[in-house]
Amino acid sequence: MAPKAKAERPPAILSADEIAWVRSMVIHEDEHILVLNKPSGLSSQGGRGQVHTLDELMWAFAKSSGNRPRLIHRLDRDTSGVILTAKTKPAAGFLGKALMGKRFKKTYRAIVAPGAPVPPTGTIETPLRRDEQGREAFMRVCEADHPDAESAKTLYRTMIQGKSAALLELQPHTGRMHQLRVHLASIGRPIIGDARYGGALMLDGEPVPRLMLHAAALEFPHPVGGVTRIEAEAPQDMRALTERLFPRA
Repeated sequence: MAPKAKAERPPAILSADEIAWVRSMVIHEDEHILVLNKPSGLSSQGGRGQVHTLDELMWAFAKSSGNRPRLIHRLDRDTSGVILTAKTKPAAGFLGKALMGKRFKKTYRAIVAPGAPVPPTGTIETPLRRDEQGREAFMRVCEADHPDAESAKTLYRTMIQGKSAALLELQPHTGRMHQLRVHLASIGRPIIGDARYGGALMLDGEPVPRLMLHAAALEFPHPVGGVTRIEAEAPQDMRALTERLFPRA
């Protein structure tokens, strides 16, 4: 989902540690784009409290003119992985149109429980609706004729199957809020660590540290032509959990 346009805020004041931290996330850069591997726990935009969001951390890359990279899309706070920014207004316009035109291909990986879905590879096309409860917003599955129904489509493939969990590859064909999380929960295979949608918080007697969802790759048309594919390595905690759950994989 593309971020909503909003009035520019004054430049965020960043510490040397924050600047070094966000620069360490960069996995690709050229004259037009900047791509980062966002860690889990960092809000893309509109975070609560005093902690800087990724959008604010983009001031670490600001030019003397005051221009800074702009987010082209977002990831949930607890989702890690590839996130694309544009370094120029023309690039932002081009990529924004490509995103709206569904020319982006997003690939995620998630650990779900209990075990692999049935069938192990398939498509989920259950409509979703937004449900607001106080200051919190959730997504719910619903019937197609519900007045608030939004179409949603997710492709999934089981990569590794274990006794108590499975590693899935996911490709959303729509960009609804929390789509992957709700769709997987709807087939009885919620993402582990997802307290909001019923994911297991303990697995094999050990706590799950967080939502185990990672944006592993992003394929998109580059502003100067051709198609670019960027991959991001999963965080260390997710790699370690994968090795523990699937030791022979």
